[in-house]
Amino acid sequence: MEISRTRLLLSLCIGMVAISLASVFVRLAQAEGVPTLTIAAWRLTVASAVLLPYTWFTRRDEIQDLGRQEWILLAASGVFLGLHFAAWIGSLAYTSVASSVVLVSMGPVFVGLGSWTFLRERPSLRMTLGILLAAAGSIVISWGDFGQGQDQLLGDVLALFGAIMVAAYLMIGRKVRGTRSLATYIAAVYGVAMLTVLSLVLSTGQPMAGFSLGAYGWMLALGLIPQLIGHSTLNWALRYLSATFVSIITLSEPIGSGILAYIILGEAVTVPTAIGGACVLIGIYVASRAELNTREASQDLIEVSG
Repeated sequence: MEISRTRLLLSLCIGMVAISLASVFVRLAQAEGVPTLTIAAWRLTVASAVLLPYTWFTRRDEIQDLGRQEWILLAASGVFLGLHFAAWIGSLAYTSVASSVVLVSMGPVFVGLGSWTFLRERPSLRMTLGILLAAAGSIVISWGDFGQGQDQLLGDVLALFGAIMVAAYLMIGRKVRGTRSLATYIAAVYGVAMLTVLSLVLSTGQPMAGFSLGAYGWMLALGLIPQLIGHSTLNWALRYLSATFVSIITLSEPIGSGILAYIILGEAVTVPTAIGGACVLIGIYVASRAELNTREASQDLIEVSG
């Protein structure tokens, strides 16, 4: 199915603006006294409440056609996504929006590392350089937070863990998304992610109710805009664009989140965060470009052979 470049770019721009609003909505919900895991649970609950009924009535045959291996992959992807949100949203309670979003954006780099470890795809020299640059940037960010208390460092660690979890989620998504519709894929994954976070909420005794009307409003916005519009737009784009190219597009999130946090929250960006963030973004870009060039070279070889 062909689709215009204009529609693709416009859709991705809308999706990234939606995703960039996530950290701001989280901070505003935290300001209303909502616990971290509760925010993550409500985000996924809102998205699932919309998606699950819609998908059941419109894609019932496809859902019933899912095989055991596909369900295992979808369940694993959902667990990783749930842990990603729990860790990333948790990081925002301890460190700045800029630090958290930049560090969690290292997901594409961990995809490269995971491919080397589990798929035996050895990274090129450029990929290795990108990984080293990103790692150096994360050290600079953490060093900038060192001396401001353990909370900031804990936030950085949680953000990095969130990046690893989203990398696992993306690697599984590459395999499953190509054979199933967007609605079936995201409904199953978001649903399992919701159950994962709800189990964490229950096990830790955090409340799901009793908050202000404003708090529910921010969590509703979080589920509808960054999750349903933002994340779903990226998953939709995977049908027309390579996962590597989509991951490059996501590098605009730290920029968008930083600008929105400055405008809405008045949160300043420190010098170590700016320098480290630049290194991380450059490293991710170099690593992503290396993977993209490798795929293009492989495609050319197939066309010549054909």
